[in-house]
Amino acid sequence: MTETAVIAIGGNSLITDKEHQTVPDQYQAAAQTCAHIARAIQASGLRVVVTHGNGPQVGFILRRSELAARELHMVPLDSCVADTQGALGYHIQRALRNEFRRLGLARTAVTVVTQVLVDADDPAFARPDKPIGSFMTRAAAERRRREDKWDVAEDAGRGWRRVVASPAPKEILELDAVKNLLAGGFVVVAAGGGGIAVVEDGPGNLSGAAAVIDKDLASSLLARRLGAQLLVISTAVERVCLDFGKPDETPLDRLTAAEAGKYMALGHFKAGSMLPKIRAAVEFLEHGGRRAVITDPAHLEGALAGKAGTLIVP
Repeated sequence: MTETAVIAIGGNSLITDKEHQTVPDQYQAAAQTCAHIARAIQASGLRVVVTHGNGPQVGFILRRSELAARELHMVPLDSCVADTQGALGYHIQRALRNEFRRLGLARTAVTVVTQVLVDADDPAFARPDKPIGSFMTRAAAERRRREDKWDVAEDAGRGWRRVVASPAPKEILELDAVKNLLAGGFVVVAAGGGGIAVVEDGPGNLSGAAAVIDKDLASSLLARRLGAQLLVISTAVERVCLDFGKPDETPLDRLTAAEAGKYMALGHFKAGSMLPKIRAAVEFLEHGGRRAVITDPAHLEGALAGKAGTLIVP
């Protein structure tokens, strides 16, 4: 049976640096990553779902809303995530189509605007701590708190920002659509930005939530619900390292889920960087996944062939 893989591409695959943030720049960055994905699909024959980050792009939309606030309405956070799913999905679809055509590969990519159910009672809603949007003065932040009911917080000495909840993903609501598209031979782009966070009321009606979902944790959940055998998390480094950035930095070629859990407990991985990726890999493996790989875009093909990246096994 053909294996299914979920490939989660990070923000570095869409924005390379502060000097290359325009929409054409973002497309070129996506195209470079998609070239590696297409060649990996050609070499492996995998059924593939691609997920992606969207943090900077959501920030751009929010900043535009702030600048235009005297003339135009603000854009709610759930709509920002939906907007970026469409735009970035379009970039990935176009780049994959061009690369498949160049390779002579009869595959087509399609994007599913994906809602992800979160629990309205998730403790994260009581402790919003995920910074989004632009920096503000304290006075501006207090005004936003009063007038717009925003949660705001000082961010690492650089200024004040809006903070929102980052609840745990519970269900991928468009799961059946993703399954059917995979069965039809499509490469599916789904759960962009961790999915659009929605909550459900008693009768089952959905409402958008002012929250962001961790992209890697949502990718892990999607992989588990699909019964995927492989979870690939693309990031800025080729391999996971212990003591990252220190003189005794140690890259890891292979580790077990138990070893990964031990290293998490010892504090080897930072919360805003490698920690959610390791957590996502461990959760995937603890719920039936066969293997997880963490690497950078340039080594995707080698990682799928067992020649690069960090392999994590049950």
